[in-house]
Amino acid sequence: MRARVRVLVALSRPPVFLLLMLHLALGMDGAASTHGLLLLVRALLPLVACQVFSVACNDLSDMAIDAVNLAGDPSRPLVFGGTARRDMVGVAVGAAVVALGAAAFLGLAPFAVVAAELVVGAAYSLRPVRLAERGALAAVTLAVCFVVLPYLLGRVVVGAHLSGRDALMVAGLSLGFVGRIVLKDFRDVRGDTMYGKRTFLVRRGRARTCRFSAGCWTAGTGAMLVATPHPGAVLTASILTQLAAALWLLDRLRTETHPRRETMLISTIAIVGRGMLLTLLTHLALLAEGWSAAQQAVTIAALLALTLGQSHTMLTRGPATRLVVPPALLQPGPDLESSEWSANSPNSPSTAPIPAPWPDSGAPSSATRSRTKKETTSSPSAPR
Repeated sequence: MRARVRVLVALSRPPVFLLLMLHLALGMDGAASTHGLLLLVRALLPLVACQVFSVACNDLSDMAIDAVNLAGDPSRPLVFGGTARRDMVGVAVGAAVVALGAAAFLGLAPFAVVAAELVVGAAYSLRPVRLAERGALAAVTLAVCFVVLPYLLGRVVVGAHLSGRDALMVAGLSLGFVGRIVLKDFRDVRGDTMYGKRTFLVRRGRARTCRFSAGCWTAGTGAMLVATPHPGAVLTASILTQLAAALWLLDRLRTETHPRRETMLISTIAIVGRGMLLTLLTHLALLAEGWSAAQQAVTIAALLALTLGQSHTMLTRGPATRLVVPPALLQPGPDLESSEWSANSPNSPSTAPIPAPWPDSGAPSSATRSRTKKETTSSPSAPR
């Protein structure tokens, strides 16, 4: 039981939970009243259970890749904490049962949406479908999981009829999400390249990935503004300011090659994206509460200042890392004191260069990918 509790804690991803809550609340048009807030909490329970199910399936499928990319990350208990696969399977099954059970109390339509969420989450990670290896299709699948279905759940929970505005809003939210989610592959590019996982970044390279993200940001922001009721000058200016900040950060990321600065830029872009969603949600909530135009303008301006301030802090200081040195590396081997592993030796682990997955100018060639995959699978020391 203690091991299962540790797994549940490790699988809790606050940024993902926040995205689910924002998209669900947007589907409920802000959930401003007390009744709406309680309904929001009830609808969040099956969504969080779906999230745990999807993350558990993904960790089970990507265990070998995570051993390369995230060996020291406590949020990956299979490769960090020695968690058994059977425990992770138990967590996935239990989360699916909780999701369906909680959705059944909300009605037939919410139950169908949650069931679809579980199916898509499984199809993303598990074979034989495994949409995670399908490049741009993988990003679209994640948009369905984290944008379309949560928004739809919010609409059916409040009994609202779907309209053209809803379709345009979902399209804008999904495009913005795709523009952000393709950037997560920068962190995982080394293991993805080694194991032949053909993500958009692996196939297209750095520059094209950033341009694709910028296009999604721009189109998605435009669609959201058009679908937003009574946007006003202040809201429009706030959203466009955040869009300009995101495009500037993407332009910097396009030419940045230092891993630490890459992480800082991508984390800052994520903050801007969440700030844009929170600004939109606040606007809908204030409209539902009947606040005056002046009160709405002051609140939206304050949110913009808060988002830009947090973005500046992240850009200058970077995220607080949770990576730690794996315990196995803390115990030196018998040869560490020999002259072969001295600090001045060219073979020393501290001075040996780490080869880049591909040149900065573009994506790896097919021959390079084939050779990398062949060498990895044939090497006795490769993670299995």
